[in-house]
Amino acid sequence: MTPEEIRDRVLHRDGLILVIDKPAGLPVHEGPGSGDNLEAYFKHLTYGIQHTPALGHRLDRDTSGCLALGRNPKGLKKLGKLFREGLVEKTYWAITHGAPKEPDGRIELPLRKVSSKDKGWRMVVDRKDGQESVTDYRVVSAADGMSFIECFPRTGRTHQIRVHLAAIGCPIVGDPLYGTAQDGEEPLQLHSRALRLPMQQSKPPVYAEAPPPPHMAPYLERLRTGLDMEPGRGDK
Repeated sequence: MTPEEIRDRVLHRDGLILVIDKPAGLPVHEGPGSGDNLEAYFKHLTYGIQHTPALGHRLDRDTSGCLALGRNPKGLKKLGKLFREGLVEKTYWAITHGAPKEPDGRIELPLRKVSSKDKGWRMVVDRKDGQESVTDYRVVSAADGMSFIECFPRTGRTHQIRVHLAAIGCPIVGDPLYGTAQDGEEPLQLHSRALRLPMQQSKPPVYAEAPPPPHMAPYLERLRTGLDMEPGRGDK
């Protein structure tokens, strides 16, 4: 991306944080084999201050949408506290195969990371030794054996939404790890739609939302949903 292209992805900016619209397919960190990554562009987001923004949380490489950055140590520390204490309201959009048995509900399945030499690592449901993992959801619409599901993760485990939806019989379209897609077959249909961050007690929460990426638009149209629809607040 050019400096202008990464700046065009800024959804919110204040003295403490930025919220940007992360593109799908770009890892947030440089991997072991180097290569392109989102952090390489943060130097273009200083807006005249001495600090380079830093990640306040993470998104998977293939997940698009809202990502919060701390602009300075104070902002980064505040973001860390909010995410650690579960005070950030997160809304995700997912296109899935199949539909849940219930139109809305809560998925509570502990998750644990496992790895193998031949298949690499992944997250699995482990009711005995897994970490607590909670996702609320509601089905926005369903048609042709697919669903548009809005998810509200209450914990922040790696691959949480992907594993939870697959576990209830609704793997995300384009997921080669927990679904039926072949690697590289099509983009993962998971989007970080919105963040609500109570940065300061004396001010309203920061709210930012990211438009759905182009690769998700045909599915949303197919499921007869409006692209500018207001996301749910997840007040379960």
